[in-house]
Amino acid sequence: MKFLRAISVSETDEELLQRYKDTGHSDSLGQLYDRYVMLVYGLCLKYLRDEADAQDAVMQLFEELMTKVLRHEIQVFRTWLHSVARNHCLQLLRSRERAPSVEYHPGIMESDEILHLLDETEEEDERMPALRDCMEKLPENQRVSILRFFAEEMSYADIAEATGYPLKSVKSYIQNGKRNLKICIEQTVTGK
Repeated sequence: MKFLRAISVSETDEELLQRYKDTGHSDSLGQLYDRYVMLVYGLCLKYLRDEADAQDAVMQLFEELMTKVLRHEIQVFRTWLHSVARNHCLQLLRSRERAPSVEYHPGIMESDEILHLLDETEEEDERMPALRDCMEKLPENQRVSILRFFAEEMSYADIAEATGYPLKSVKSYIQNGKRNLKICIEQTVTGK
């Protein structure tokens, strides 16, 4: 990619970020972004599955960062950038009315159960609205954990980091949320 500049390793991420915030010179932000541009590109390629789209997303993200970093209090730039890049890709996919593909592994209980909840083809028209209604009824910690795990494809660790929930609790929230969803959907569909 032509985006790469000579990267200064003498300044920390925090120093480059602060210099950009103080001066508004995009070179400081550019140096900082260059440190992670290949990671951002890899992430974009993973979600968008097209090299040209991933390269475009990398450039769009840099333009977005010029204003976003001024509005946010950033503790760890690399972690924050990962979240921003992932959300940017998910937004692009949504705007194209394409959902990110979810690899189905029957051995993974979480994937198996959610797909099973929606796999009843004769009742699919009833189950989707029921799923939406039942998601709203879940406690917030379960709803957030389930949405981040299934819709955003976040790992337990990513969810714990993004929400502040304890790692062990995230797995519990997902399992309990799935159980509660299954019960609620069955009751809604069968009318019991």
